[in-house]
Amino acid sequence: MTAWLRSHAHRLRTLDPDDDDDTDLEPLLGIVGDARVVAIGESMHRVHEFFALRHRVFRFLHRRAGFTALVTESGLPEGTRVDEWIRTGRGGLRDTLRDGVSYRFGACQEMLDQLTWMRERTAMGHSAPRWYGMDLPDSSASALPGILAALDVLDEADPHYAAHIRETLLPLFGYLPEDRTGLAQAAPSIRAYLALPAPDRAVITVGIADLAARIGARRREQIAALGDGAVAQQRVDVAIRAAESARAADAFLQAMTAGPTRTWPAANIRDAWMAETVEWVLQREPRIVVAAANGHVQRTPFSAPPFVPDPMTTMGGHLADRLGDDLVVIGTTFGGGEQWLHRPDPADLPGHSRPFVAPLASLDPSSLDAALERSGIDDAVIDLRTAPDAAAIALDATTGWHNGDVVQPGRARDAFDAVAFIRSVTPWRTWIDDRGLDRR
Repeated sequence: MTAWLRSHAHRLRTLDPDDDDDTDLEPLLGIVGDARVVAIGESMHRVHEFFALRHRVFRFLHRRAGFTALVTESGLPEGTRVDEWIRTGRGGLRDTLRDGVSYRFGACQEMLDQLTWMRERTAMGHSAPRWYGMDLPDSSASALPGILAALDVLDEADPHYAAHIRETLLPLFGYLPEDRTGLAQAAPSIRAYLALPAPDRAVITVGIADLAARIGARRREQIAALGDGAVAQQRVDVAIRAAESARAADAFLQAMTAGPTRTWPAANIRDAWMAETVEWVLQREPRIVVAAANGHVQRTPFSAPPFVPDPMTTMGGHLADRLGDDLVVIGTTFGGGEQWLHRPDPADLPGHSRPFVAPLASLDPSSLDAALERSGIDDAVIDLRTAPDAAAIALDATTGWHNGDVVQPGRARDAFDAVAFIRSVTPWRTWIDDRGLDRR
């Protein structure tokens, strides 16, 4: 396998998205082929090189292959704010990064650079790239942003019903913690939901279901109320999808309440929702790049014993069934480096935590990452589909691939069409003050 890797790995000359020489990315055109969806994974979040890789690949595919949109592991309703800034420049960029990108993934120079390039390209009159979030709202911690996004349209198109939602449904979210500015704000938000009495959760579920059903059933009336035309149709369709995101988030949270006592296998509601959203985006865009964790884009079931003992169908698994050859999945691997993490301190308020940088543990010697590291190749993309028999046997003998320090078990050739190997990874360039960053 080593000889094949050294001769067939497509070396990445640079990871700098601003480098104008993209000849080293030409092999991507053969890997992608005619696929409408290219999914790019991340072995772990908050890694500078993975951000840079997906930015560079998206630029290349946008300019050279007609890919029009970047679809990210971030809340769908919040993402409309990001796309609005890219198209119009309205709203501050820092506010957009903070409020439009979930999981605090906007708190870095890499994301700022990505959005700035998309905005500059649009403002200069070139083909305008679009941005979509595909994930559950509010970092998967509540349904509230989906409801608020639907109300942006209902206030104009169905004002009496909008007033009803504001009077009856919105107050039910008073359980959310007042301070939601911390890096780990999702945790106390979810704990607050789980602490609600079952009848209170049921009232929220019924209210969200009514909202989602009504806004979908009245699509034609709402478009007419907004003045017809393509803009009105787009606004209504996004509002309908936002309401559906609220319903999916509520189902995701409701499933947690049964977790300690259920005797049936878990259902991956979040990944099913993301797959459906990718299909929704494909109704609007000819070709798209999807960016998310390896554990979401992989075709094979996700498991991480002992934390996730039951294999669960991923977004990539759903999309593979539905899209066939229209999907190409590129995973990421690494040879070592440092990771950016955060953890609470006893003195911290709920939802707040402190960042630190730690070296990655030694690679599992039986993993794909270790096999690639031992081969001696530099940063590269490897098309796993072209492996000859001997190399394929060696690839299949690896036990899995790293998600951070943990190995995700599986056969890489079943999970990914190709993998990018980054020899050494470093933390993202965060806006959080790094001067006192703890380095372990």
